[in-house]
Parts: sequence; structure tokens; C-alpha cells
Amino acid sequence: MRPSIATPSSKDNPRLGDVLDFMRLLWAVDHGLQSMSKRMEAKIGVTGPQRLVIRIVGRYPGISAGELAEILELHPSTLTGVLRRLQERGIVERRADPKDGRRALFELTPRGKELDAMRVGTVESIVRSTIKTLPRRKIESAQEVLTTLAESLRPEDEE
Repeated sequence: MRPSIATPSSKDNPRLGDVLDFMRLLWAVDHGLQSMSKRMEAKIGVTGPQRLVIRIVGRYPGISAGELAEILELHPSTLTGVLRRLQERGIVERRADPKDGRRALFELTPRGKELDAMRVGTVESIVRSTIKTLPRRKIESAQEVLTTLAESLRPEDEE
């Protein structure tokens, strides 16, 4: 006979302590982002991360991969696959930098501009509507916590 283990009911949503409660929420956000990303890909043909790249390239036409990586706080090699897929699908256009042939610059194609203009059915539409319900000070506090956490999680060799 197995010993009975006390398990909290799901509707109680037990307190686990600051660290585990925070991690539980991060996992829930991550899961939600992943799920929404899959729905976006099925519906509009791009994932959440691809959409973010499209939005940034739309704001900064002619941006280099290095500049894009810096804005996203990622290593440039992380973007290689995303940019390649977007280029293959005719969403971004890659051209050599006329000042430095080793550097590639990216711009949106007409299809990319259509995707950039979308306002419904995207991750940021949900983030936008959520942020509108919160006072500015709460948004700033959340950004401060997430920025500090992201910096703490960054590998030492990227610092």
C-alpha cells in the first residue's frame, strides 16, 4: 500500500513561497507564449519570435543582424535560423551592407509589411490589452524584475 501524500486541490492554488510562486507564474507565461506562438503560426504563418523580429525590422529598416540581436538581447547566432526562415518565405529581404560587405542588412518585403501591420491574433495584442489595464508603476516594476532576472540568467560569456 502506498503512503498517502497530501496534495493541494487545484482550486486552492496554494502558496509555495515567493520563489516557487514566481517560477510557477513564469512557467505559465512561457507556456502561454508557446501556445499562442503555435496558434499564430497556424493562423498567420509566423511564430511569436518571428513576429517580434518582423516588428523590429519594420521599425528599423536596414537593421543588421547584430543590431537586431542587441535589441532582443540575444546572441546573433540565435537569430540566424529565424532570419533565414523569414527570408526563405519572402518576409524579409537580406542585402549586403554597401559600407561593409561582410555585414547583412534586413528589410521587410511587401508580405513582411502586411504581417507587421497586423494588430489582432498576435502575442503583442494580448500584451497590449493586458498592459492597458495596469497602472504605469506596476508595468515599470514588472519590467524591472524581468530585466534583472534576464540579466541574472544570461550566461557569463555573454556579459
